[in-house]
Amino acid sequence: MRQLHSIIIVKGRVHGVFFRASAKNTADHLGIRGQVKNLPDGSVWIAAEGEAHAMEQFIAWCWEGPPLANVTDVTVTAGELQNFEGFKVIH
Repeated sequence: MRQLHSIIIVKGRVHGVFFRASAKNTADHLGIRGQVKNLPDGSVWIAAEGEAHAMEQFIAWCWEGPPLANVTDVTVTAGELQNFEGFKVIH
């Protein structure tokens, strides 16, 4: 199985709406490994790794986010595999 690594930046109303916790739940469900954290500019940064199909589903979820979010932009940049273990929320 081909593993992909992506850096995902999600913009919009994504702080204070359980975006990070929801991202972790979604990642765990899809078998995605990585990290998620809030950035000072109000966006969310995600480093994600997983099988290509699961990554497509995860990125599609990032465009939606949890119910209270209002996502306005998602940028995805490919990167080198970091071999994360699990998916962690960084505070």
